[in-house]
Amino acid sequence: MAAAALQKELAAFTAENGFRGKGPISVALVVTQHARNMGLPLDEEKLITEGGGQVLGLGKGAVQTVLKRHGIDRVLASEGGRTSRGSLHNMRQYVAFLNRLKSQGEVDLGVVEAFWIDRVHEFFAGKPFKIKLDASKSLRTVVRDVIAQAEERQKTTPGMYYGGAVLQHLVGAKLDCALGKGKFEHNSFSTADSPGLRAGDFFLGDVAIHVTTSPGEAVIARCGENLNDGVRPILVTLQRGLDVAEGLATNVGLGDRIDIFEIEQFVALNLYEIGKFAADGRKTAVDDMVKRYNEIVEEFETDPSLKIELRR
Repeated sequence: MAAAALQKELAAFTAENGFRGKGPISVALVVTQHARNMGLPLDEEKLITEGGGQVLGLGKGAVQTVLKRHGIDRVLASEGGRTSRGSLHNMRQYVAFLNRLKSQGEVDLGVVEAFWIDRVHEFFAGKPFKIKLDASKSLRTVVRDVIAQAEERQKTTPGMYYGGAVLQHLVGAKLDCALGKGKFEHNSFSTADSPGLRAGDFFLGDVAIHVTTSPGEAVIARCGENLNDGVRPILVTLQRGLDVAEGLATNVGLGDRIDIFEIEQFVALNLYEIGKFAADGRKTAVDDMVKRYNEIVEEFETDPSLKIELRR
């Protein structure tokens, strides 16, 4: 398999299986090393410790040995991913992926390892967005500031849609804080919101929530499909997208059937409610939302620079 095709397969695997963060990357590095030593295909049962609870060889030493070979001295994970929940599951997923590639032809493990080393560099290079919790500023301003940073970064990084990712995960974090975790599924920003896959970016009860920075005919059509399926659509967008979305919805006769909200208000009002309209409560609500947002990014995105650093 050509290097470009192999990298594309690896990127798709990462996105589809949520293979993100220092734990999964550590698993990938160690299992790739096993593949170098044992050859492909791999037997996943031989990659489990005798106690059956951990991935064979997974630890700080093994991971750092691979990193050092590529000139990286920084520690990726203090336990090398050993204590990461789901490491065995990640190993099995990755072994199945490598074995599938092998069934299609020879696999250049040098290219594979280089792919994961690039993910390590991204992990270390990622600089989070920063927001300052200032009692003199409105909660809408807090939301506005982080979105503005994302859009500014997007201007200097063609092909990267930071604004859309931040919007999606802010909404997801806000909903988790309001309703509790586990009420709906999260996905990476790159996961296609297309017919047959998901009703929207988030699906709760009979409601599908679509989150977008630039509403277009496609998302309005998707809302129309929701209505045909007996699902109530909500569209969350930026202030500048409100009139556009409302106009597009009106043009196709759905102006009075789609609830369209501006992101700052959608998030800020809920933070007031969660904080019970008290100063200390608001601070706690913002803290909790940022913490949950970062957890979502850690689990579902490959780019750690999407995280938010809260300053006081």
